[in-house]
Amino acid sequence: MNPSDWSDIENDAIVEAYFAMLSDELSGRSYNKAAQNRSLQEQIGRSRGSIEFKLCNVSAACLGLGLPIIKGYLPRFSVQMSLAKAASRWLARHPEWEAALHRKALPQMTETAMLHIGVAPTLRNAPPSESLEQTQRIARRFDVAGRDERNRVLGQAGEERVFRREVDVLRQSGREDLARRVRWVSKEDGDGAGYDIASFTPEGRERLIEVKTTNGWERTPFHISHNELEVANERRDDWHLFRLYEFARAPKAFELRPPLDAHVSLTATSFRASFQ
Repeated sequence: MNPSDWSDIENDAIVEAYFAMLSDELSGRSYNKAAQNRSLQEQIGRSRGSIEFKLCNVSAACLGLGLPIIKGYLPRFSVQMSLAKAASRWLARHPEWEAALHRKALPQMTETAMLHIGVAPTLRNAPPSESLEQTQRIARRFDVAGRDERNRVLGQAGEERVFRREVDVLRQSGREDLARRVRWVSKEDGDGAGYDIASFTPEGRERLIEVKTTNGWERTPFHISHNELEVANERRDDWHLFRLYEFARAPKAFELRPPLDAHVSLTATSFRASFQ
């Protein structure tokens, strides 16, 4: 084996240290990067610079896995899949860590003004990062979109945040009458309507909002159902996809309008099997 290659034991150690620091950062606790580096040098026998570079690689792997990253370790790509596998192993050993991420944003839940609504990445006058394909490859390998879709706690927290925002925007616009009529459809009626929130513009036009929430960056992939796409096409003047991202740290958002395939690549991930 090439001495420059990192073993599973070394990858597991660097990932363990990374998630310890990330947990502290997300919780607002102080931590010492230099001390962590020294501890890793003693543990795995790698140089300070090699460890710093590898921690930046872990940030890149976390982007691909749809997770928050440590602010001080900017992603460095050309990440070996073995490092992403090490991060996935850590998550499997600590399922409570990811399940609890949404709670980081709960204290801000009523602070509607803090929810930054930006421009969708596909609408900016800038090409996607050259590293996008690598993060997408990691996301496909570990089914990041499916994992977020199955995390109902995260999904409901995002929907609640958007529901509160819609009510507050209408109240601030002097439309208390419409604010009282905003409905959290997926909670009250269950899934199946093709949208989560039934709201209004201040002028009284319907806003049918499908909410997609992730803890990862803005380009983390997400699932969208056949029914949601049908409703988006049938009600394209009223339907909105509200994309919440970096939810565990400082939630940000943007909106997409139909047709969705003008903004994202839609890939079939499953098929319905019927007996002939």
